[in-house]
Order: sequence, then C-alpha cells, then structure tokens
Amino acid sequence: MSPDELKKNVAKVAFLHLEQQIQPNWVLGVGTGSTINCFIDCLTQSSQTFASAVSSSVQTTERLKAYNINVVDINTVPEVMVYIDGADEVDPSFALIKGGGGALTREKIVASMANKFVCIVDESKLVDCLGEFPVPVEVLPLASHPVATQLSKLGGHAKLRSGLTDNGNCILDVSGLEIDEPDYWERTINDIPGVVTAGIFSLHRPQEIFVATADGSVDHRVGP
Repeated sequence: MSPDELKKNVAKVAFLHLEQQIQPNWVLGVGTGSTINCFIDCLTQSSQTFASAVSSSVQTTERLKAYNINVVDINTVPEVMVYIDGADEVDPSFALIKGGGGALTREKIVASMANKFVCIVDESKLVDCLGEFPVPVEVLPLASHPVATQLSKLGGHAKLRSGLTDNGNCILDVSGLEIDEPDYWERTINDIPGVVTAGIFSLHRPQEIFVATADGSVDHRVGP
C-alpha cells in the first residue's frame, strides 16, 4: 500500500472503533497532519453526532470549520473526552516524538486535557528508541540561540526551522539525541529557559495506538 493509502486505512479503522463510543455531548480533540486530515474526512461521513471539537492548529481548525464542525476555544471546555493525533516516532512504551508539522505545543495542551489520547500511525513510525527523527523544540524567538547552545551541551545539534508556529514562536529541530529515557529528556529540555515545550510526548502518552501495516491490516495496541 502507498503511504497515502496507509494513512486513509488507519484513520478509517480508528474512526470506526471510536464511532461506537462517541456521545452527543462529547468534545473531541483533533490533532494536526495528513493522517488526521483523513480522520477528519471520516468524521464528516458519519451520522454520529458530538457537541464540538477543539483543535491543535489553525490548519485543523480551518478544515473542521469547512465541514461545518463546531470548533470551540479550549478554555471554554471542562474536559476533552478523546484526543486523536498522529506522531513522527513511536517507541515500544508509547512515548512519542511529535511536532514535524509545527503544532507540538497546542497538541501537548490538548493531550494533557484528554481523558483518552489515541495515536494513529503507519508502521514506518515505529522505532526501538526515539531520536532518529529530530526532536522539535518550540522556543521563544529571543531565546533561539541560547536554547540551541544548551541543547548542544546535551549532545544535540539544533537547526532553526524556517517560519513561525501558530503561537508566533520558533522551532529548533534537534538531531543527535538518543531518547532512551523519554521522561527524563522531556523534563530536561522543557526546563531550559526560553523553551515553550519539547516535541517528546512521554509525560502524556497515548493509551491506544492504531498502526497501519503494508499488508493492509491495522494493529490496535492498548497501553498498560
């Protein structure tokens, strides 16, 4: 199967699984990226209703609104029932690297509010140890050089990504790190002055992961 077919397949299977659980009063959290765009397409084809959605990016908000899905400010909802998103890397313990699309801070906020975090990926995103994919780190623009210096002391090589996030910040893509202890690395990078958040999702890991495989099947994995 092609990469696009894998994304459509995993999005469809994950949606059919979640569709049985969705209630009319639910607030859904919706992530960002091409795989999530496929999931949004599934949402629009369903007769199942839900109250509203909170979005992790301007791009996702625009796509949801184009389908007449009610998108609300996350500050106005008491809880998010389910948050669904993709990932750039997934390790065996369900720790993730996210932020390739630049929405890591908003994604982490929604994930932290959700009663359940569901991740949908294809098998190419599975790794034994995080870090081959550069770790995105969102930083305040005035702190990009000091943060890059501190990251180099940790063994990383930080490259400034062009453009700004939806929050008006910069992203440093950090290569050369072996994320063997994801909790430690997430806290350590987050503690650098000027960092908004690191794209390591270890303190808020998904409870469920759907993995599309090349033979057309989708593996549903549930965490401990």
